[in-house]
Amino acid sequence: MADPRVVSLGGGHGLSATLIALRGITSEITAVVTVADNGGSSGRLRNEFGSLPPGDLRMALAALCSDDEWGRGWAQVMQYRFHGDGELSGHSLGNLLLIALWDMDGDTVRGIRQVGNLLGIVGEVLPMSLDPLDIEGTFNTSYGRKIVRGQVEVATTKGRIESLRLIPESPRVTPQVLEALGRAEWITIGPGSWFSSVMPHLLLPELSEAVVTSPAKRVIVLNLSEPDSSDEFAGSSAADHLEFMLQHSPKLRIDYAVVDPVVSGGSLKLKGLVESLGGELVVAPLSESPGSFHHDVIKLRSLFAHIMR
Repeated sequence: MADPRVVSLGGGHGLSATLIALRGITSEITAVVTVADNGGSSGRLRNEFGSLPPGDLRMALAALCSDDEWGRGWAQVMQYRFHGDGELSGHSLGNLLLIALWDMDGDTVRGIRQVGNLLGIVGEVLPMSLDPLDIEGTFNTSYGRKIVRGQVEVATTKGRIESLRLIPESPRVTPQVLEALGRAEWITIGPGSWFSSVMPHLLLPELSEAVVTSPAKRVIVLNLSEPDSSDEFAGSSAADHLEFMLQHSPKLRIDYAVVDPVVSGGSLKLKGLVESLGGELVVAPLSESPGSFHHDVIKLRSLFAHIMR
């Protein structure tokens, strides 16, 4: 049986977990990565060079590295972060390598592919847009209505989110992303920081339309947090996250929504919402350990294999 062609949307540690899980069942993976990071090493390099933030792209490349001594060794090198009090402190070597390649010829996708060749990655890593993005969120907080701008700020603001938008509102979609979605058999969305890593893909009109119209089946991997368990998700449940997604992409239909029993809690609202979207709610233990907010990649791989094959 041929490997299923999968496109995975997200960013950060959530996307990395999905990619590590998927690489065990298919070599036909395209990771589509959020490019709105404005913190840490990525934020500093973005401001200095006017480039895409490289951090989430670096993490996706490391997640897909070849499973041999060469790939694992280079993945460790890519993730190495400098210490000390100098200007390099806090930068990861992989971020600097990506910035250097982009600065040499200005071709973002070619630079990422060069690093992918070095790591011997499975599949491909692409930025969702060729333009660095900002996220602006409007929150209802205990101090009133608050508008914040930036991925870090959106991810750490306490309160119930009312709306979310990208700046610029219509950036350039990476053409290879649209091609991959047109060929895909499966699309995975999430897990991850819902408003700052997952939602941006559906805020970019052309990309959202490509997700909606793709012939692929769609799998949403919901987060492992309960309501009020972290700043970003304060007041939000898994059902709230789906409803917020539909506010911004009302034509979205799904085939499966995957959730841990701790999060679903027998929620009839969540089950009914998934079914209203044409999908099936799949409840399975997915956390690394009780109380963990991180998905176990082996459990996630097993579930993906069951669904996709």
